[in-house]
Amino acid sequence: MPTLFFYMNGLIDSTILTQILTLTQGNVSQGKNASTFDEAEAMNTYFPYFSVTIYDSKDAWISAVLGGQLGIVTLSGYTYTVDVRSYAGRQPEEPDNEKVIRGSRDGFTENIIMNTSLIRRRIRDVDLRFELTQISERGKTDIAIGFIKGLANEGHINYLRERLKKIKHDGLTMTDKSLEEWLFKQKFHPVPFVRYTERADTCAAHLLEGHIAIIVDTSPSVILVPTTIFHHLQHAEEHRQAPLIGTFVRLMRFAGFSLSLMLLPFWYLLATEAQHLPKFLKFIGPKELGEVPLFLQLFIADIGLEYLRLAAIHTPTPLSTAMGLVAAIVIGQIAIDVGLFIPEVVLYTAVSSILTFALPSYELSVAAKLFRNVVLFATVAFGTNGFFIALLFTFMYLVSIKPMGVPYLWPLVPFFPKALARIIVRFPSSNGALRPFITHSPHRKRS
Repeated sequence: MPTLFFYMNGLIDSTILTQILTLTQGNVSQGKNASTFDEAEAMNTYFPYFSVTIYDSKDAWISAVLGGQLGIVTLSGYTYTVDVRSYAGRQPEEPDNEKVIRGSRDGFTENIIMNTSLIRRRIRDVDLRFELTQISERGKTDIAIGFIKGLANEGHINYLRERLKKIKHDGLTMTDKSLEEWLFKQKFHPVPFVRYTERADTCAAHLLEGHIAIIVDTSPSVILVPTTIFHHLQHAEEHRQAPLIGTFVRLMRFAGFSLSLMLLPFWYLLATEAQHLPKFLKFIGPKELGEVPLFLQLFIADIGLEYLRLAAIHTPTPLSTAMGLVAAIVIGQIAIDVGLFIPEVVLYTAVSSILTFALPSYELSVAAKLFRNVVLFATVAFGTNGFFIALLFTFMYLVSIKPMGVPYLWPLVPFFPKALARIIVRFPSSNGALRPFITHSPHRKRS
C-alpha cells in the first residue's frame, strides 16, 4: 500500500529509519493487496518496537515531524508519527559549576530525553511522572514537568500547568531563564526565584523531598521549585562528606554569603569613623588616604574585578591563566604604586569577591554584589545610619518575596526552629528527616 514518509534530516536516527524502510518493503513484497489491508494491523506489524501515535490535528502532526519524529501518511488519509528521534549533542559529563570531590560525574545535557533518563535511573518509582508539553507559537519548545505523584503538592503542579498554558510568545530561545521570567513574573527582581541544577543526583534528591522539576529541551539546567534562599546556599558536596564536615562547610558558606554582603561597606564605615574603634582594632583603616577618595577607590576596584570576571569568561582557556596573573599581580601592584589604590582597598575588595565566588549559585552571587553596592553607597552617603538602614531594607525586601506563595527566607521568616536547625546542621540521613514544609507534600515522613 502506498505510504508517504516525512522526516527532518539530522533529527532522526538514520540507522533505525533504514531498518524501518527495509522492514516495510519486505512485508509489502509478500503481496498483501489493498482490499484486505488493515492499517492498524500494519502499524503493529511494521513498528512493533517504536512509539507510534495517530493524529487528528494537522498542526500537531507537523509540530511532531519538525520535532524529529518520523511522519507517516497513508493512502486513506491517516497520519501517524513514529518516535525515532536522535538529537545531536554531547554525552553526560560533570557540570563545571557544580563539581564535587566525591560523587557521580554525570550531568544533564541539552537533550530532554536523556535528562529524564538520568533522573529515572536514580528514582525507579512508578509514581515518577514527566508531563510533556510544548510552549511558544513558533519555537514550540518541549517542556517536561517532573514530579513524584503523591509526594509533590497538586496545587503547585496545577499552578505550573496553568502558567504554562498562559504563555503566548513566538519562542523561548533562552530556554530556562526565559521560562522562569514567564512563570514567576520576575521582572526586575535581582534574586533568583528558582534553583538551577545541572546535576541529576541533586534533582533526584529534590524530587524525593516533594519539589517539582521543570526540564526544558536544549537546556542543560533543570529548574527546581519551590525554593528559598537557603536552597541556593547548599551544595551536593555537603552530603558526600560526614555530617560534621558537611555542617562545617555549610556554616562557612552561610558566613561567606553574609560577609560578601557586609564586609566591604563595614570596613569603609570603620575606616572613615576610626574614633569608634577599640584599641585592639586600630589596625583597621588606611594609614594614608591617597589622592583618590576612599569610596571611589572601592567603586573602581569592585568594577575592575567585575570586568576581570567577564574577561575570564570570554578568554580562551589556554590564555585565561596568563590573563588572570597579569590582571591580579601586575595591574593591581601598579595601581597601588601609582597611588590609584591603597593596599587595604585591594585586599578587602579581593576578599569580598572571593566570598562571592564561594557561593554555589551564580545567580545569587550576582544579586549579592548588587546588594553590597547598595549598602556601600548608603554607607558613603549617610554613614552609620545608612549602613544599618540599607541592611534593614535588604532584609525587608527578601522577606517580602514569595514565589509560588513560599516565603523566600523560610524557615528564618516565618520562624520554624526545627526546620532552621536542619538547614544549618547537616543531620545524618538516618535521623528521620521530614520533607520541607514549603513543598506542602501530602506525606512528610521519609522513613
